[in-house]
Amino acid sequence: MGVDVDDKGYMDRFMESYKGTLDVPDQVKIFDTTLRDGEQTPGVSFAPDQKLRVARQLDELRVDVIEAGFPVVSEGEEISVKKVAEEGLDAEICGLARTSVEDIKKVIDCGADSVHIFIATSDLHLEKKLDLTREEALRDAVGAVEWAKDHGILVEFSAEDATRTNLDYLKEVYNAVDEAGADRINIPDTVGVAVPAAIQNLAREVREEVRAPISIHCHDDFGLATSNSVAAVGVGAEQVQVAVNGLGERAGNASLEEVVMALRSLYGIRPKIRTEALAKTSNLLERLTGINVPSNKAIVGDNAFTHEAGIHVHGILESPGTYEVLSPELVGHHRRFALGKHAGKKSVKNQLEEMEVEAADGQVDEVTRRVKELGDKGKKITDADLRAIAESIIETLPQEEEAVQLKEATVATGSTVTPTSSVRLVVEGEEKIGSAIGVGPVDAAINALRSLTGEIAELRLKEYHLDAITGGSDALADVTIKLEDAQNNLYISKGIREDVVLASVEAMVNGINRYFASRETDESG
Repeated sequence: MGVDVDDKGYMDRFMESYKGTLDVPDQVKIFDTTLRDGEQTPGVSFAPDQKLRVARQLDELRVDVIEAGFPVVSEGEEISVKKVAEEGLDAEICGLARTSVEDIKKVIDCGADSVHIFIATSDLHLEKKLDLTREEALRDAVGAVEWAKDHGILVEFSAEDATRTNLDYLKEVYNAVDEAGADRINIPDTVGVAVPAAIQNLAREVREEVRAPISIHCHDDFGLATSNSVAAVGVGAEQVQVAVNGLGERAGNASLEEVVMALRSLYGIRPKIRTEALAKTSNLLERLTGINVPSNKAIVGDNAFTHEAGIHVHGILESPGTYEVLSPELVGHHRRFALGKHAGKKSVKNQLEEMEVEAADGQVDEVTRRVKELGDKGKKITDADLRAIAESIIETLPQEEEAVQLKEATVATGSTVTPTSSVRLVVEGEEKIGSAIGVGPVDAAINALRSLTGEIAELRLKEYHLDAITGGSDALADVTIKLEDAQNNLYISKGIREDVVLASVEAMVNGINRYFASRETDESG
């Protein structure tokens, strides 16, 4: 079981410093609109069976309300809402309706537990979209709520485009539907134009007018949906409308996973949500919608609990709370240490230990150097890359015992140029430069090495094998060679580089060093 914050309670003390200025309710309901507003994401459409699958997962997540759809819009939508309502889920099942008896009746006929009735109230929508006066919209809203209540269904009412509605008129509408029996009053920031302070002011004003619990529905057009939702709870909103992965019209809705964890960790409110299922739920919606979750997405993104910088990794290994205010297990995620140019020796050593690769301090230093070198070139280091790099270095003799050290290797090639290579080595303390041509760049580089001394030239290249460690155009080249001396002794070595020619040169140099080390052993024996 994961924990919310570090075990020393630093976050708790910070929370206490501001919670006294808020009016936070004891409990907050999570109203999930993934299957309704989330489905209005451009390019997203759920078949009835897919809606049922998502609804089951949301119920497993333990959301309070599932808005299953807008049954009047199509036959398929009506079937979907019925399927969800008939599934016997623990969550309250809700259907959307305009202020129309036909719409509301469709929701009731589907067997839903509640109806979410809406009508636009901003002058812009009334004049340009609905061609209604304020008085007519008010009459329609009250009539719809009364009709629904007379037919025994729970009602949530929304004034669409509330944040751009004249405040006095908005309060008049909310007061009237509250008197008509609405069970919940929802405040939609339909086009995401509010800031947290504005949402708080609006929610306070509405709370003073009505007896029903206040709900909030925020869109992310300015990236403020989660902030606005959490801000509304800070002044007493008792329900938040959200969607998994922030799906929804245009830039989407407030993200379920972000809102839930912010309420839990920053306000100390624990919605009924089984947080360990958040990542699983996010993954399901990612697969069904085909909309990828950004790697840096809070809570559920691949990088949400990934650490690269050496100082961060060091802190995490000493105490996770240094850079994680949530444990990954709490949301069904996992911690990962990424290796790149910011990696430190401690993170590399930790990764190697997890792979059960034993390396001495000097070898870890060299692996770290190689990782940083690759990171500087924009390479993302995978576990397979790291293992191959480490194994190639571990197989190589310590630097001070190398008879041959590679200082430089260059290759020139092209459609009209014969592949030519030059190499600069230090051979037993003496610098040597050699050059040669070949049938290809690798052949030219190997020939240049062999041209340096007669001793090296006597080594025959018996076998050459090239592998790409991982897929993709930036995969590391893994070269294995077998050199054979005059006595038919074999020297097997590897080279791991992002460039196949450099990997081949490295493998050759490592093999030559094995040959010199073997010869010295024979002479001393």
